Amino acid sequence: MIDKLQASFREEAGELLAELESALLELDCRHDDREALGRAFRALHTIKGSGAMFGFDELAAFAHHLETAFDRLRNGEAAATRELINLALASLDQIRVLLDSGGRSSSAEAERRAAIVAEIERLTGIQASAAPASPGSGAEMSFGRCGPARAWKIYFRPPADAFLNGTNPLLLLRELAGLGSMEVVLDTSAVPRLQDIDPERCYAAWQVILKTAAPREAIQDVFIFVEDGCELRIEAASGDSQENAPPAADAAPARNGRQMAGPAPSMRVAAEKVDQLVNLVGELVTVQARLGEISLRRGDPELQAVSEEIDRLTGELRENSMSIRMMPLRATFERFRRLVRDLGIELEKKADLTVEGAETELDKTVIDQLNDPLVHLIRNAMDHGIETPAERRASGKPERATILISAQHSGAQVLIRVRDDGRGLNAEAVRRRAVEQGLLDEAAQPSEAELFSLILAPGFSTAREITGVSGRGVGMDVVRRSVEALRGSIEIASRPGAGLTVTLRLPLTLAIIDGLLVRVGGGQFVLPLANSLECVELGRKDIDAAHGNHIAMVRGETIPYIRLREYFGIQADPPEREQIMVVETEEGNFGFVVDEVLGNHQTVIKNLGRMYRDVPTVSGATILGNGTVALILDPHRLVQHAIQSASRRRRDGSRAIRPEAAAGRETLQNGFQRKAERTDDTHKKQ
Repeated sequence: MIDKLQASFREEAGELLAELESALLELDCRHDDREALGRAFRALHTIKGSGAMFGFDELAAFAHHLETAFDRLRNGEAAATRELINLALASLDQIRVLLDSGGRSSSAEAERRAAIVAEIERLTGIQASAAPASPGSGAEMSFGRCGPARAWKIYFRPPADAFLNGTNPLLLLRELAGLGSMEVVLDTSAVPRLQDIDPERCYAAWQVILKTAAPREAIQDVFIFVEDGCELRIEAASGDSQENAPPAADAAPARNGRQMAGPAPSMRVAAEKVDQLVNLVGELVTVQARLGEISLRRGDPELQAVSEEIDRLTGELRENSMSIRMMPLRATFERFRRLVRDLGIELEKKADLTVEGAETELDKTVIDQLNDPLVHLIRNAMDHGIETPAERRASGKPERATILISAQHSGAQVLIRVRDDGRGLNAEAVRRRAVEQGLLDEAAQPSEAELFSLILAPGFSTAREITGVSGRGVGMDVVRRSVEALRGSIEIASRPGAGLTVTLRLPLTLAIIDGLLVRVGGGQFVLPLANSLECVELGRKDIDAAHGNHIAMVRGETIPYIRLREYFGIQADPPEREQIMVVETEEGNFGFVVDEVLGNHQTVIKNLGRMYRDVPTVSGATILGNGTVALILDPHRLVQHAIQSASRRRRDGSRAIRPEAAAGRETLQNGFQRKAERTDDTHKKQ
């Protein structure tokens, strides 16, 4: 049980450290930011108190020194200098080391912490004053200059199994006393008769009147690790001069177990359990599709009614389970502020990180794999893209560069962009390097987009000098492999002297999507429903009116289209009237001509094997109700590939199919043949 509580503390402390780091970086930009200073202090105060309660004594003692230093900053007795912020960030890293090591560390790390404490005390003048009290001693921490003192009425009843969980309520009260002066009344009304007492159960409760200048949030933080199972009420004491004042901006609502007056209650669930739930829902969706297929084939009205009801319930369950795994990108983006700051110091460059679209949500399994590629992109921007302050002044740019990381939804995908305002890519330098490394024929005339995509090749680098940050040609290759593993794609755009933009196009989820099932010849495909706009007929008159061009008029708009039959080389006669699925892409609205639209389909995404590695336009597969497999198409890649092929044909004066496209079509034809054979076997068994 203690191990479980310590694991919970490490998880909570990790979030507090992220909050502390964010506050420190804001304080680094604005040294007089009182709000950021208060956030940093509260995070340290909570880490210190809770660390002592859960047996992380070294961590608590170290955090106590930092808390004392930041208390002096809050009281105006010391200044938040750049040197002090550097030491605070180094201290934060040391706390992370202690968390990862279970609260213990080597003698070398202990010496490092002692040196940090000595420097912090020198900068804040702590040595000139009385030595700070030991953590948890109950000595009052000064909040006097943060605002007038208020009286708070606190009622705290621990859960009955508090002792079994390793919780010591007296330590919580001792930490509460560190916020100000207080009066405590013990509530023994729940204590049973002596012969009925269970010594392992907690029957006591406490009523506290606390006078402090600390905000309500600081009081709440004392109970942060035990609040889930306890009864807790925090309210302004009657007669307090500010009882009727509006709550402070940083005030947190009082909690009573899981009942909250403010935001909706929440609970922590292990990621593995959520993944297991989504996997089970995926299997249920597949079984439901099978049931729907059987009910239609048998024509039993009662069975069809049951199938439709299960279909509805399955859809709602799918939506709810998938929403659980969707998380905002803010925490992922914010952690890169520290990276930009540290790289700026190392490379002697000045840069700020700007974040946009941080509330955009993405599947947690995708977010977890985003860290490495984004780190490489930011390191590459700082080392190769951003100029030195002197170079930026000479070119008429401000000394401080800007790196923008943004996110936005685009149908069933999320676009994440990393953009800098540095020197940009030198197309000729990229070309020369590609020729040197044998990646490009000297006589080739690739488009700019194709040329820039070569920087994603393994071992490619235009840097002639290897540094501690980059130059070995491995970073962008890691980005490419990581994004492809997520079934995503990368686009690179650059203007000389104006910077570089790298766009990662990623699926919203790797599990289940809404799709439209279509048929082309003997094969079936799925198009993401989020990208699909409408379906219209394509008759012979429409084809003749286009004079051989693949365009159609849809509601007065000229829509170019791709014939999936021709694109994938499917050998079958087309029907008299085909269907155009109009799909929204980054290149505009495009159509995909199919034989028939079969309807909506809850698509459980299955990964494809090596056979489809050279077919980038296919993003996955799904199992249909009859047991056959339908390929999931990526509309954006289809359109992009078609545009590139048309551009190449114009340059080469040839209508030849690109070798990789031909190989992909052959692979798909072989796959369809195997699908047809499996379908025949399935029907025979039935």
